[in-house]
Amino acid sequence: MTQMTLTFDAVSEATPGPKWAARWQRSWPAYEAWFTARGGDYGPSREDCRAAIERHMPELIPIYDRLVLIAGGSDRAARFLSTWCPPTYLGGCSLAAIGDASDVRLVRNYDLSPGLNEGLLLRTQWSGRAVMGMVEFLWGLSDGINDAGLTVALAYGGRSETGPGFGVTTILRYILETCDSVPEALKVLHRVPSHMAYNLVLADASGRTASVELSPGGGAKVMPKAIATNHQSAPSRADRPSFTRSFERRDHLDRLRVTPRRLNREFLRAPLLQDRYAEGFGTLFTAEYSPMTRALGLTLKGERWEQSLDAFQEGQRIVDYAATETSEVASRTTPDAHPSVDWTQAARIDWTQMAQDYAAGRGKEIAAYLPEF
Repeated sequence: MTQMTLTFDAVSEATPGPKWAARWQRSWPAYEAWFTARGGDYGPSREDCRAAIERHMPELIPIYDRLVLIAGGSDRAARFLSTWCPPTYLGGCSLAAIGDASDVRLVRNYDLSPGLNEGLLLRTQWSGRAVMGMVEFLWGLSDGINDAGLTVALAYGGRSETGPGFGVTTILRYILETCDSVPEALKVLHRVPSHMAYNLVLADASGRTASVELSPGGGAKVMPKAIATNHQSAPSRADRPSFTRSFERRDHLDRLRVTPRRLNREFLRAPLLQDRYAEGFGTLFTAEYSPMTRALGLTLKGERWEQSLDAFQEGQRIVDYAATETSEVASRTTPDAHPSVDWTQAARIDWTQMAQDYAAGRGKEIAAYLPEF
């Protein structure tokens, strides 16, 4: 049965410490099972992984070394946290950014099964600057914003092939730790390789926006409009486009003619809003970023959760995607508060087989792609 409940935690920790350590302890057993089952032990060595970070993203080395130390220092943990040439993983999303003379917004829908998201909004100052975003793979980001107002979000690019590169969530972390503007971020994307095809949308406090298609193994193509879904302009066939409705969603975004302030409401209704949670493809959250105010409005099943870099508040929300309303529980600041859902089953999914099945029109429930231990 598809999991229909997800717990979202808002956590603030300036430098990696006990809160991050608690998250690691809870999550690593499932991630380790995924990493080994998908051939992670046969990937690059620990030394090669660290050397890749030092070559492409040297500013992250102090953060990476500290995370590895907190994680226990094993070779497997070090290789996993590097995200250099990792096993494959997929997802689905809609992205758009609009700016004018007085305002700019970046909005994303995160579409997946409720059991396959970490549900963690994390505020950090790991490199000295404030960064806030939705975490994936324990320290990477699927979307986020920094204290310069730069914001970025990702969407799976629709192709499951891989090449030498980093997990894209680590690249997003790097951009927000080191860049102030869209032009600076574009320079990073042209030189730091992604291991899979991904689409990114960016916006900054000056009103500049951009959309980029990343190719497996390196290569970044800047697109004419700051929108993206789950396919790319390349002639390669996208995985399961009919199931994700990627072309329908992108056509809708392409036709939009709205102001920045009205962009978010478009993501809260069809065709951008997905409600097929039982099929493993529903909108888990809508994130509206405001670069000028460095704020985030997170919509969870119709309920809005306001956060900002300057006034971040720790707390928790429990969302039942089978119900009509979202329940809210008291704010928690203890680092070992455990949600009721083990989202780490996502780490065990056979993503490649799932993509092949959906592309062939024989999609199954998420549970069918979980190995039995």
